[in-house]
Amino acid sequence: PPKKKDIRDYNDADMARLLEQWEKDDDIEEGDLPEHKRPPAPIDFSKIDPGKPESILKLTKKGKTLMMFVTVSGNPTEKETEEITSLWQGSLFNANYDVQRFIVGSNRAIFMLRDGGYAWEIKDFLINQERCADVTLEGQVYPGKGADENEKVKNKTKPEKAKKKKDAEKKSNGAKEDNRATNQREEL
Repeated sequence: PPKKKDIRDYNDADMARLLEQWEKDDDIEEGDLPEHKRPPAPIDFSKIDPGKPESILKLTKKGKTLMMFVTVSGNPTEKETEEITSLWQGSLFNANYDVQRFIVGSNRAIFMLRDGGYAWEIKDFLINQERCADVTLEGQVYPGKGADENEKVKNKTKPEKAKKKKDAEKKSNGAKEDNRATNQREEL
């Protein structure tokens, strides 16, 4: 058993142990826990539309912090980017969306959302803004109204990529190359 010590003789280590004992007995409410220690919200699979993968992401990101990158079109200065994104943040605030904004470049900003379930609604708002070049959300780039025409085309090349993959498969099937190591040693 630990020896009884006068409280005036406690050092930092003793105080830390005492605090640990007090916190061990405390009941911490779920809302006060850090995000990574909270249990995930249950997902209602009846609300998922199998034709829209975004509906799955909406439900899985609900209640979690999420960040999206926004690019301002043209060649704005950092001050212009600050002003434009500030207007967007104010509009979102007026629509009751909790969004924090961080400028990360002369034409880029990060919008941090406390509840990721609203990210796709905010993305829809942002891509309809005149000066929005694109929005990057969960690795997917969505072109905005202010994007160059060749930028919009570049982001919508998925069917061409699939065609290129099929062509590459036809070529590789014709060659029938093996990726296995050979018994013979080749000199370089």
